[in-house]
Amino acid sequence: MKCCNLLYLSDLALNLRFTYTCLLSYTLQSSQPLPLALAILQRILRSGCVPVPQTHVLLSSAWLDCRRQSHSVSNLLLEMQTIGYYPDCGTCNYLLLSLCAVDQLVEAVRVLKGMGGSGCVPDVESYGTVIGAMCRVRRTAEALELIKQMVVTVRLTPGQGTVVKLAAAFRANREIWKAVETIEFLEREGCSVGFESYEVVVEGCLERQEYILAGKVVMGMTERGFIPYIRVRQKIVDGLASVGAWKLACAVRQRFSELRS
Repeated sequence: MKCCNLLYLSDLALNLRFTYTCLLSYTLQSSQPLPLALAILQRILRSGCVPVPQTHVLLSSAWLDCRRQSHSVSNLLLEMQTIGYYPDCGTCNYLLLSLCAVDQLVEAVRVLKGMGGSGCVPDVESYGTVIGAMCRVRRTAEALELIKQMVVTVRLTPGQGTVVKLAAAFRANREIWKAVETIEFLEREGCSVGFESYEVVVEGCLERQEYILAGKVVMGMTERGFIPYIRVRQKIVDGLASVGAWKLACAVRQRFSELRS
């Protein structure tokens, strides 16, 4: 009996997802998709279902079409209230994800900044989605601006995954000094920086043969109890010795010895 009940519930969930998918797809392709499509999307997400991947294209297309009619972001979101629904972070975050999936990054930033006007305050996921998309296409200046807004203005702490993506984008662009400055900025603001982010920055310094910078970064890294992999440790010490920075090389080696003891 218990097994039959589980099968029944499983079939019910599949049918519910299929029904929601068809309804949302039909609505998004209608002449006036919003705000009804956003309300349906909200119901889907709250039911625990995940829309099919094609929804990203349909939703972003419908959103952009409505925005071309001179509707503001906040007004479009607030139109949900006319049919008894209220915009929430889950719905807005899925919209951000959809826009980023089709490389509409400029519009995603507009939505992110316009969410507050609809009473829906962006959260860590909101910023992380857009910053991650910016990092994917190496638009580091815009990503850094958003992370500073996130930390200083909204007072949110970025997730470790977001920090790693930004550090990796700086490294790929050979903007290693900006990567170091960003790590220092986050630390000053009280945001913890994880081992992987430090490792990416240190390896970027080594690639650019910025051995003294690498030594300074790794000293900060060890102050937080992190110790690089042995291959990286050896490269740092050898690199510092090659540029005559013997004092820093000795200090770094001593710190490594203390942490391994």
